[in-house]
Amino acid sequence: MKSPKSISRRDALKLFSTFGASAFLSACGASIASPAGRKNSVGRVVVVGGGFGGATAAKYLKIADPKLEVTLIEPQKRYYTCPFTNLYLGGLREFNSLGHGYDELRDKYGVTVIHQKAADVDPEGHRLKLEDGTEVKWDRLILSPGIDIRWGALEGYDREAAQKAPHAWQAGPQTHLLKEQLEAMPENGTFILVAPENPYRCPPGPYERVSMVANYCREHKPKAKILLLDAKDNFSKQGLFMQGWKENYGDMIEWVGLSNDGKVIRVDADKLEVETEFGTIHKADVLNVVPPQKAGFIADRAGVTDESGWVPIEPETFRSQKHEHIYVIGDATQAAPMPKSGFVANNQAKVTARAIVADLRGEDPMPGTWANTCYSVIAPDYGITVANVFEVHDGELREVPGSGGVSPLEVDPTFRRQEARYAAAWYAGIAQDTWGTKPQS
Repeated sequence: MKSPKSISRRDALKLFSTFGASAFLSACGASIASPAGRKNSVGRVVVVGGGFGGATAAKYLKIADPKLEVTLIEPQKRYYTCPFTNLYLGGLREFNSLGHGYDELRDKYGVTVIHQKAADVDPEGHRLKLEDGTEVKWDRLILSPGIDIRWGALEGYDREAAQKAPHAWQAGPQTHLLKEQLEAMPENGTFILVAPENPYRCPPGPYERVSMVANYCREHKPKAKILLLDAKDNFSKQGLFMQGWKENYGDMIEWVGLSNDGKVIRVDADKLEVETEFGTIHKADVLNVVPPQKAGFIADRAGVTDESGWVPIEPETFRSQKHEHIYVIGDATQAAPMPKSGFVANNQAKVTARAIVADLRGEDPMPGTWANTCYSVIAPDYGITVANVFEVHDGELREVPGSGGVSPLEVDPTFRRQEARYAAAWYAGIAQDTWGTKPQS
């Protein structure tokens, strides 16, 4: 078995594409340890949030120790993922294909699933209060609450504005609203996307989105214009995206970075206008604002966030720096250089599950290694990717030198088609690993 430092990007992608996340983590030294030969463990672990992080954590806690009492709190009976919603907007995927249930967690692994919203946390009393007033006791608590929007952090952008200029950064009604607006846009209309400063959920997300909007427009509104106003000068897979836009969409997409007056400072949702830092006014027919974000609501209630709005963690286990029996995983965390991605949340969940089982047994956790693979679909037969491996070094998370990279720029079309197929296989694999969803035929 290769050590984390010797695994190449090619090997990482091959392992994940062929065998899924579990096999990949095993190769990286981050698999869940078998309880065989260890003393029995008894404890109550409550997990809040049923996405890539929370659902995976609940499952792998029970795999690590079936005697654990594991309860998952998730208000949605069917969870819709934010990853691949851009393909829905682009006409490449049905929205229902992004929904996942919890039957496997209940029936196969014995997880108790409660479909309610978590309302409050008593860290000292080890109690979680649900929306109906019920209290759930825990010995260890995992929070995987995703993101909330920082309403008002961008002038003029509040909940009411989002009904006219949707963010669609949480899958559901906002996604459908943006799709309806795109379909109703004039044939020669202007679609404007406002991209925020770092950090935010899914670093390549805004660039994937304009790619898929362009794919829709190429088929239905070829005279449309797409303007991406960005609060950054650099973004994930930038060279690959810009090459792909040119090859597939010509001049339809215009990207304006921070230095060229791309930072939006004010939104007028009624007029569908935005104002940039230099005072330029841009008017849209469809306005998609990706606003500043923070950790999900329950993280605040648990008292684990700091002034940034995100959650500082101990990198070895993702234990909260503020409460020793609370762990936080996924988009809510401060875990740079790890991106806020579904793959990363799934990885963090497995390492954290193993650490909690060790903690309850009075043992030291095994060192963890984490990985990220992110596929972006620019056009139906045009995919790109980035892969990384991370470890703790001198008490801090860092990327393992030489472990990752992005797709090469100079390749033939067959390579891009293959990566687009890998993207679909990635989604099928991680959905099956997380929720037990059967791959689509």
